[in-house]
Amino acid sequence: MSRRSSIVIEHLRQEQMEALLKVGKRLDGRGLTDYRELKIETGLIKKAEGSALVSLGNTQVIAGVKIEVDKPFPDMPDKGLLICNAEVLPLASAYAEPGPPDEAAIELARVVDRGIRESEMIDLSKLVIKENEKVYAVFIDVSILNTDGNLFDATSYAVVSALLTTKIPKYEIINNELIKTNEFINMPINTIPISVTMAKINNSIVVDPTNEEEMCMDARVTMTVDEANRVCAVQKGERGTLSIEQIKEIINLAIYKSVDIREKIKGVVYGKEKEQ
Repeated sequence: MSRRSSIVIEHLRQEQMEALLKVGKRLDGRGLTDYRELKIETGLIKKAEGSALVSLGNTQVIAGVKIEVDKPFPDMPDKGLLICNAEVLPLASAYAEPGPPDEAAIELARVVDRGIRESEMIDLSKLVIKENEKVYAVFIDVSILNTDGNLFDATSYAVVSALLTTKIPKYEIINNELIKTNEFINMPINTIPISVTMAKINNSIVVDPTNEEEMCMDARVTMTVDEANRVCAVQKGERGTLSIEQIKEIINLAIYKSVDIREKIKGVVYGKEKEQ
């Protein structure tokens, strides 16, 4: 297919998308506020303290949690460490290249980290072994396996699910010596934050945009909501503007949709624990 033919097809596809949005429909048959099918599997990485594989439509993300003992940051001697990294594997997208994380991957890790941190999902004060000296360090590594839009939400759900299933090896200090015991403790969880990403296309707001919709969107916003229905983190894409009315709509949608997603994650994580 020639480049000219490809451009014509893309233009016609965009016109079709915009026509459907005017009547409350999308190219894949969803309503404007519908998520794609969400699948979550946990405990897949045996060498990790916690892990989860998330499929959101055709977007697929895997997250692993490793726990180590480290020194606290000088300005937070009474808190554990939380570090999140993300990479898009070369096979995940036609645009991904081998090498260090690009700007998009760095932004992805920061947005997910901010949602976890600002919601205070983890009580970092309970990850202290000895103040000023030894704390638990929570390292989260995310790999994007396939991209078809809305990496922010898929990655966040993978990280949250992995953290909820994490078992921390228990360490004690005996006679000033760090000793690893045979016991494990649960991750100290305060709340379950849920990320909800929405895109503005013309004057329509759609939830969980696909890659095709992201290519046509005028603006994008990701909001993270905690269990008390508080919006605790917001990330807006670099382009586009939103009216006050659209911002209000986005906030209400984020709170409303977060409830269903949270229950889905709880069902997978806690339901699996009960079975065990």
